[in-house]
Amino acid sequence: MSELQTGRILLGREQDLTASLAAWSAMPVDMVMAASPEDRPDDFQTTLGGCVEVSGPGTYSRRTRSTLRLEPTTRSGWWIDRSDLPEQLPIQVSVRNVWTSARNIVLRSGSPHNYLRMVEHVIALRLGMGLDNLLIRIGTGDPPLFDVGSMPIVEKILEAGVVAQPERPLRMWTVKEPITVVGANGSFLHVVPAEPGQRRLSFDVAIDFPTAIGRQRIQFDLCRKAFCHGAAARTNCSLADMIFAQTLGKFFADVRNLGYTSKNILIAGRRGYLNAPQLVENGKSLEAVWHRAVLDLIAALSLIDEGRLAGHVISYKAGHTLDVRLVTQLALHDLLEPVR
Repeated sequence: MSELQTGRILLGREQDLTASLAAWSAMPVDMVMAASPEDRPDDFQTTLGGCVEVSGPGTYSRRTRSTLRLEPTTRSGWWIDRSDLPEQLPIQVSVRNVWTSARNIVLRSGSPHNYLRMVEHVIALRLGMGLDNLLIRIGTGDPPLFDVGSMPIVEKILEAGVVAQPERPLRMWTVKEPITVVGANGSFLHVVPAEPGQRRLSFDVAIDFPTAIGRQRIQFDLCRKAFCHGAAARTNCSLADMIFAQTLGKFFADVRNLGYTSKNILIAGRRGYLNAPQLVENGKSLEAVWHRAVLDLIAALSLIDEGRLAGHVISYKAGHTLDVRLVTQLALHDLLEPVR
């Protein structure tokens, strides 16, 4: 899709979109990954085949270990149970429970203490792995941080297996009309309805950073192969951000004790990377755009309360805040309907 006909603009102004559309359209596509014929969308809801655990250093407290216990459930949707808060109800993974999306997505329900930070790297697996119903138990609000994106969680899910729940038909949603949200700095998200009978979700994701990351663009169909490829991508930051997090950032709660290292994050200077980039295609690292697409954008779309989304999503220079605002607008305006 090299041309975009904007539909209903839910946020922002059409005149602010013009230059961004031109820049997006002119950006070359660095990689295309289409689904194969056997990657057929599911007919039934799914859950995990058994209980698994995955542990790692805490994202915000590197001196402690954080463990996620993933369990199958008959309850619809994803639920997060803080086992250290026995009087709090589990948090439903839903846009209704987003506390903030300023630096990362934080979910909270009930008590202000009943939260989980940086959930995007976990909940992206809902759509990405086609895992509809899951209970997550964790004894802290600080999820584990891994050296290879979210692959340790992916591997545990593959180990347990994703199993169908035949008594529960899978509901597929699409937008009722083309919609666009426009954000700051020329960013936008555009969602196109699925064609009648089509149940697949496809993406066109582009980023443009003033660092060595530069301009990157990928197109792919959401399937397990594409998701597993992108789930290995680490978070990225500029050298300035890294220095800030390790110095003055210690005085601010949203970055205090952030456990970033040269192994678990991609650090980009103005003209080059300060550590080895991954996911190289034709001599160019696409790690940043794959992380953006798979572990950020797909995570936000996983905040739709139930079922899965079908259609086509275009993202240009967008981030967590615009992602969450998009999903919120879909709910506020009742813009989802079953795939026909």
